[in-house]
Amino acid sequence: MDKNAIITTIKEQGLLPLYYNDNPEVCVQVARALYRAGVRCIEFTNRGPQALPNFEALVNERANMPGLLLGVGTIAIAEEAEAFTKAGADFLVSPFFDEGVSRFASDNNILWMPGCMTPTEIHTARLAGCSAIKLFPGNVLQPGFLQAIKPLFKGLDFMVTGGVQATEESLAAWLGSGAAAVGMGSNLITAAVTTTGDYVTLEANTTTVLGLINTIKSKN
Repeated sequence: MDKNAIITTIKEQGLLPLYYNDNPEVCVQVARALYRAGVRCIEFTNRGPQALPNFEALVNERANMPGLLLGVGTIAIAEEAEAFTKAGADFLVSPFFDEGVSRFASDNNILWMPGCMTPTEIHTARLAGCSAIKLFPGNVLQPGFLQAIKPLFKGLDFMVTGGVQATEESLAAWLGSGAAAVGMGSNLITAAVTTTGDYVTLEANTTTVLGLINTIKSKN
C-alpha cells in the first residue's frame, strides 16, 4: 500500500492502538473490538515468542475486517522487518533508529516509523527518508518538547507513544502540541481486558477515545 495513504489513515484516525499477547485468540478478539469501535489501523508489537504466528493469525482474520491496516512494532533488526513484511505487514515501527531496518524499508518501499527522542535522531531519520516519526518515550519527553522542535522539522509527522493517557487532558496536550497521532498500548488495551476477555469495554473505551480525539482536532 502507498506509504502516504497509510500515514493519512493514521493521521485521520489520530490513534494507533498497539498491543501483543501470547494467545492468538486474544490477539484476534482485541483486533475485532478495535475494529468495531472504528479503528482501521493497528500496530501489533513484536514483544514475545508468539509474535510472528499470532500476527499471521491477525492477517488471516483481516479478510473479515475490510480496510484494516496492520503494522508491526518493536522491530529491532532487518531480519525481523523482512519476516513480518513477508507475513503481510503494511508498515513497520521501531523504538529506535536502526540502519539495517532503514535500508530494508527503503529497498522494499515500505513505511517505517523509527523511534526518536532527540533532534539529532529525528534529523538522522529524515535524512534516511522517513516522513513519519515515532516520538518515544512520550512520558519522558512531554508535550513541550514536541512543541519546541516541530518547527525545525516541517513536513514531518510525529506520532507520540509512551505514557499517553485515555483522557481528554492527555490527548489534548499532545495533539495541541502538534502530534499527528498518539500511540496507545496498555492504557487502552488494559491487562484487565485481555485477562477477562471484556472486549465490550475495550470497544466502548476505544470509541470514547476516538470521539475525544475528533473533538480535540476540530478545535485545533
